[in-house]
Amino acid sequence: MRRAFTFDLENIERDTWRVFRIMSEFVEGYEGLNHIKNGIAIFGSKNAKPKSFHYKAAYNTAWALGKAGFSVLTGAGPGVMEAANKGAKEAGAESVGLNILIPEQQHPNPYTTYLLEFKYFFIRKVMFAKYSKAFVVFPGGFGTLDELFEGLALVQTQRVPKLPIILFGKRYWKGLFSWLDEVCKEKGCLEPRDLKLCNIVDNPQEVVRQVKKLIKK
Repeated sequence: MRRAFTFDLENIERDTWRVFRIMSEFVEGYEGLNHIKNGIAIFGSKNAKPKSFHYKAAYNTAWALGKAGFSVLTGAGPGVMEAANKGAKEAGAESVGLNILIPEQQHPNPYTTYLLEFKYFFIRKVMFAKYSKAFVVFPGGFGTLDELFEGLALVQTQRVPKLPIILFGKRYWKGLFSWLDEVCKEKGCLEPRDLKLCNIVDNPQEVVRQVKKLIKK
């Protein structure tokens, strides 16, 4: 039996107001970040501890990028994000945090020199893509992988100018890219050129070298 279409007035009102909230976040993001000219986004696990290899590597990477004249953008949280903000700040560079408001509350780390907060993940990701000249991706979980594949999809579909994507940690990323090569590519889901959209490195100096090589400031 065919059902008649009915309006859910309560949801319509809520969704209408949500559009204005979305618009306001875009406006705040664009106005707040418009001064960023040489931003590098650094992503990675919130669980990296200060004494861990990846925390120290993220700090050293951000410090070196800061000394090279770049601003650093992170998700403002702990772990790799904290390390990167700390490195950038101590290098005298702008240390930007784009915090996300989620039920499991994320407190911004104390090393940001400029902080914006977002309710919507998709707006936050637009800001990373618009104001970053490169993505540097450290080992991480679903959030990090989401940001990595968002960047890869944007570059693959040419929705952004070619965005250098640099992965840190060959041992960590080896299995994923073996699967992409041996399964996705072999099944025809990826083209060989898609696997060349990012570079994998193992030290902070190589990150800086790749950034300088792949972008024009």
